[in-house]
Order: sequence, then structure tokens, then C-alpha cells
Amino acid sequence: MQKEKINTIQKEREKNESFVGYCEAELVDSHCGVSFPMSVMYPVDQESKIEMIGPFPLDVSINAQPTEGKFPLVLISHGSGGGNLLYRTLAHFLARNGFVVGMPEHPFNNFSDNTLEGTVENLENRPRHINLAIDWFFESENFSGIIKPDAISIIGHSTGGCTALSVAGGIPTSLPHESSDGKAKQINIAHNRKISSLVLLAPGTDWFREKGSLSGVDIPILMIAAEKDQFIQPYQAQTVLDGVADRSKVAYKIVENAGHFSFLSPFPEFMITPEFFPALDPPGFDRQKYHDELNSETLNFLLALQGK
Repeated sequence: MQKEKINTIQKEREKNESFVGYCEAELVDSHCGVSFPMSVMYPVDQESKIEMIGPFPLDVSINAQPTEGKFPLVLISHGSGGGNLLYRTLAHFLARNGFVVGMPEHPFNNFSDNTLEGTVENLENRPRHINLAIDWFFESENFSGIIKPDAISIIGHSTGGCTALSVAGGIPTSLPHESSDGKAKQINIAHNRKISSLVLLAPGTDWFREKGSLSGVDIPILMIAAEKDQFIQPYQAQTVLDGVADRSKVAYKIVENAGHFSFLSPFPEFMITPEFFPALDPPGFDRQKYHDELNSETLNFLLALQGK
């Protein structure tokens, strides 16, 4: 029965695939007095072509008008010290299959400026960035009319997993070293009840060690861990399984031989060097092949929630 369902989903996918549009937005965090960029991929009817977006070639139609219709919204929260385009292949695949995907770049916690890593401020700021991104879509002239208000998902990798859980109802507590006074602090988060599902990739969950801190998260979750993760220990996935309101809503798997950075989109060949560790995987791991699986698994999870 499961195989038949997947085959049906795949047939629907082939029928619904479209070209992918790409645009960039500048979001304003008035609380901190900063602005930050967000890349957006979305379904379009206008034929696409290979464009260089930063160092990455993408088959997109830049600034094209979105296809008419109603589409689910996905936000991707990158890991600490990462960047939004590091998940571009997953975003592109989802957009080609009928999703609008926003990829904000968290200010002061990205590859070009990581000054707030390991601070209370970062734990406070990141969920607000996701909420600002969601608000932007519903206020945007081009996107407000095409977003399904009851189909909003967050994909979070590493620290982005903490961000996703925080927005969806979690109550994080800072680690002692993250405060100037050396004391743990409960973080006040504006939870967003529009969130309908989460995809957690090697999520960092040390901030949810307090009892009941994840009991407010009561939505379907796809959680994927890496067998050879050099940063995230197995207990962190267990924190989610034991802490959420309904464990039966969590689909959990471990990717054999994968490392922490194996969830990042494959890098161009010229960037794969021993010095650039985000591009490296454990010996024998095929990142390109795995991402075909990750794309399909994520899409199937999200479509199944919509009854497709």
C-alpha cells in the first residue's frame, strides 16, 4: 500500500512539475535595526535557463511572475555560520514540484558574519527572522495571493532545527556559556501556529533539555540524522522523540555513513577541497546520490500531509 501511494505521488509530481522562478528580498528586523536577505524559489510558467547565483549555477527564471494558483510555503533555516543557498538543490526541487520556498540568511550567524554564534541574542533572533519571512510572503504583492495559509512548513538544519522547533512551539533555554553572567536563560519566542509541519536535518536540540520545553510542538515532523555526525550526538534526536507532544507524529531515520554537512547541497567541483570542510563527507558517502533521495523523501512527506 505504501509503495502504491509513493508511485501515485511520483506520477502527480511528473504531471505538476514546472519551471522555477528566483528572486531576492530584503527583510527588515526592526527589533535589532538590521536588514537581511532572503532568496525565494517558486513555480513559474516562464522558461528558465542556467544562471549563476553567487558561485552556484541554477536553472531558474529570475524575477518571473509566479504561476497562478495556491501553493504551500516552505521556509529553510540554515545552520550556524552557514548560508541560505547551501540548501538550493532541495529548494529548487520543491519549487519545481509546486512549493514556494523562502531561504532567509540569518544576520550575524552566517558564513560572512558569525559574531552572534553561541549567544542568547542569536537564540532570540533566529525564530523572529522566520516569522518575519512568513509575514513577508503574506504581505508581498507577488506572493500573498498564491500562498496556502494552512500549509506552511519549516526545514531546519543543525541550529536551524532549533530555530524550527522554537517557532513551532518549543521553549529553548540558553546554555550557561551563552550568557555574560554564565547563567542559563529561558528564551521567549513568538510561536507561530500557522506552522503545519517540520523537516529537521541533524537538528541541534541542546537548548530543549528542560522538561516540557518541546511539549508545545504538536505537528508532523520528518527528522533525519547522520550516522557519522561529528557535531550532533544521537541523544539530540532522542530529545525530540521524548519531548514533543505526540511521538507518533515524528518520522525518524538515520542516514548511513552520512556526516553533519552531508545535508548541504553538493558543491561545485572547484569548491571541494580538503580545506573547505562543509563540502566534505565521510569516505564512501555519495552526497549527490543521497540528495536525490533527500529531495524525494522531503517532497513525499510534505505532499502526504496535503493528501496528495
